Amino acid sequence: MKINRRLFIKTGLAGAALAAVGCKPNVEEKQEEVKTTAADNKFHLSCADWTFHLFDIDTALKTLQQCDIHYLCIKDFHLPLDSTEEQIKAFHAKCAEFGVTGYGVGPIYVNTKEEVDKAFEYTRKVGAKIMIGVPKYELLPYVDEKIKEYPEIKYAIHLHGPDQDQYQDATVVWEKVKDLDPRIGMCLDIGHDFRNGADPVADLEKYHTRVFDMHIKDETDNTKDGTCIELGRGKIDFPAFVRMMRKVGYDGMCSLEYEKDMDNPFMGIAESYGYLKAVCNLA
Repeated sequence: MKINRRLFIKTGLAGAALAAVGCKPNVEEKQEEVKTTAADNKFHLSCADWTFHLFDIDTALKTLQQCDIHYLCIKDFHLPLDSTEEQIKAFHAKCAEFGVTGYGVGPIYVNTKEEVDKAFEYTRKVGAKIMIGVPKYELLPYVDEKIKEYPEIKYAIHLHGPDQDQYQDATVVWEKVKDLDPRIGMCLDIGHDFRNGADPVADLEKYHTRVFDMHIKDETDNTKDGTCIELGRGKIDFPAFVRMMRKVGYDGMCSLEYEKDMDNPFMGIAESYGYLKAVCNLA
């Protein structure tokens, strides 16, 4: 099944923008794949706050409102780790004005036990149910101990692709967490996974029991030279990925993390959400 332009414009927020640039989503359906429909969608579209790291929170929230997106994973440049209870309450109230819920926090990089402690307490104070974390390998045993003090929190380790010396792809994260507390898993960044030469569709199927969150982006190539591009213009097979989310019953967030034209990302954000919504409805 192909998504034709008429259906895309009808379904996606950015159909007009895509028509203008002549984008033709590659959404060929493979006969051997499990047949699923939009009715099987359990996941939610959301946003990784890093997308707006050059802008204030009002700009971020207004953009999400315009794109009809209602969930945000909060970064500490918009809500600092040392925020008071009053500041946190005010932040949530501002989000609510735009119809947005801050569902999680991070990524939070930690290099010491003290920083692990602070990150968990911050997550509790914010009221988030999931923390995206990047602990040094040697801190994993301590994270395993610490999470037992916070039964309401899941800890999702963010993978970083070939540019980093740890957590390069989903397989690396899996090997590090598979014997730890079952509430320690991964944030599957499909772009970084892809740039490390991995297949995000296959990795989701293999590791879905420990996939607690996702960062969604497209890439120009599945090598270190790949760069972020508007969803649907790159090489990631999004229709197959959406069908895999349905197949494994993924019910978490799919947070767009748009890293192109970051000083003026708004057209790319709208185009990417429009494409992703169309694929989620029609693939």
